Amino acid sequence: MRITVDLDESTLKELLRITGERKKSPAVATAVTEYVKRCRARELGRLLREGAIDYPLSNDHIEQQDR
Repeated sequence: MRITVDLDESTLKELLRITGERKKSPAVATAVTEYVKRCRARELGRLLREGAIDYPLSNDHIEQQDR
């Protein structure tokens, strides 16, 4: 989907630097995708803390699997 976004020049330069992209559209797409992922992860964490989702593994089990 195509959209128009107004960004100030310094924000755009910083976005290009952070994402490592050379072109504006891929940089914005990368930033938006990462933002959505972080929001989803934050929401999952909230649901886990509130007990809305029953996660069967303990922290110890998860850390053992990461090794």
